[in-house]
Amino acid sequence: MIIIDSDINVPLYLQIYGQIKEKIILKQFLQGSKLPSTRILSTTLNVSRNTVESAYLQLCAEGYIESKAGSGFIVLKLDTSIISKLKSKNSKSSGETKNNLLEVKSFYKYDFKYGNIGASDFPLRIWHKISNKCLTSLTAEDMTSYSASKGELDLQIEIMEYLNKSRGFSCNPKQVIILPGLEYCLSMLSQLFRKDFNQIALEDPGHYGARNIFVNNGYDVIPIGLEKDGIDLEELENSSAKIVYITPSHQFPMGSVMPIQKRLKLLDWAMRKNGIIIEDDYDSELRYNSRPIPSIKSIALKENVVYIGTFSKALSPSLRINYMVLPQVWLERYDEIFATYQTSVPLIQQKTIQQFMHLGYFDTHLRKVCLANKRKHDLLIHTINEVMGDKVIIHGKNAGLHVLLEFNNGLREEEIIIKAKNYDVAVYPVSIFWMRPENYSNNMVMLGFGEINESEIVDGIKLLNDATGNVQISIDETSVNRLLT
Repeated sequence: MIIIDSDINVPLYLQIYGQIKEKIILKQFLQGSKLPSTRILSTTLNVSRNTVESAYLQLCAEGYIESKAGSGFIVLKLDTSIISKLKSKNSKSSGETKNNLLEVKSFYKYDFKYGNIGASDFPLRIWHKISNKCLTSLTAEDMTSYSASKGELDLQIEIMEYLNKSRGFSCNPKQVIILPGLEYCLSMLSQLFRKDFNQIALEDPGHYGARNIFVNNGYDVIPIGLEKDGIDLEELENSSAKIVYITPSHQFPMGSVMPIQKRLKLLDWAMRKNGIIIEDDYDSELRYNSRPIPSIKSIALKENVVYIGTFSKALSPSLRINYMVLPQVWLERYDEIFATYQTSVPLIQQKTIQQFMHLGYFDTHLRKVCLANKRKHDLLIHTINEVMGDKVIIHGKNAGLHVLLEFNNGLREEEIIIKAKNYDVAVYPVSIFWMRPENYSNNMVMLGFGEINESEIVDGIKLLNDATGNVQISIDETSVNRLLT
């Protein structure tokens, strides 16, 4: 029986989602069983069908259930023995973690560059206001002293509370380390783990910047292929790696979401190998048709997950502020190795972003930027479908700031890029993300949509279609106008 309470400050769809998820984990809903239809459950609970559909879609996104045409929503297999194993292995140390304190821009008219975000989305006026206030509050002693080596405590606490609320896990502020960008995070982790590990597994395709960092730090990088739902666990199991760097909530660049069952199996792998998972949650805030996926760290019952977050995708890449949450068991070694290091993030930036979060502006900004990018995302997907039709397959929808287009009309990656540029459209290669290029079909390009405006999206896709050979040239202008408004 599902019970909802309209008096508590939890959305109704999340109450339904949470109770169904618990029943699946407890095997009260068995594999293959059919959930009540959205119509029946909405009538039973006296809520709208949209509310029930939102709960079901979130469960689908996380891999607890699937939608089958003509059959409704079916419960998927969930190996709860892994959960029990994780709990039993961690029972001795669980008490230790309970005491938590509270190119230069290209000269193309239509540039689908990935990485930058819309200038109009940045809250410049508020940022100026807070920054000026923080600057006037600083004393001469503040300006003539070094900051705390891991970051300002107030910002660590603010991030800790944000992660508890948005990503579902608790930590101690001392575990939150403020760093200037992903490159710095991964370089420090490389040094931290070098004494015990000399190999690391990476998704293939995956983040080439991360690959270069690990190679430059002397690691043997082991490429692990992808399946439709994320990293290939069998290939990982058969490798000699005991550390894996992954982007599970929106795999970069392919865009897949790792379901709960695979996340549990990955945690089981780390536990058996006495290994480490480096979870890069680089754009978890930007999901457009479901709630953000719970992090792997939120279900980890053993201290074997390093969590990395950033403000680059949701706020500003130029701030160069990342953070990582280090397992408690590694803090002592971190303090030994980096005892003389000072944080490279300027004090005024730390103070400003702390106040930006503390005063509630960050939550407001996230809602705004998610809505703005959802509009762009939906318009981009709609336009591609209407204009390009069956000529392409879209990968990585419903999250982040990019999609991949796979062409099935015989064009190769280089041809697509050159033809597009001849029409004043810039799209970008995908081949750079493969460590084993022989596994790449060589017929994809990346389209970022964070910086490009909505009218340019429509015109740019039309020209991209012209450049790569028309298949379907009609477009429903009424539908586009509706998305634009």
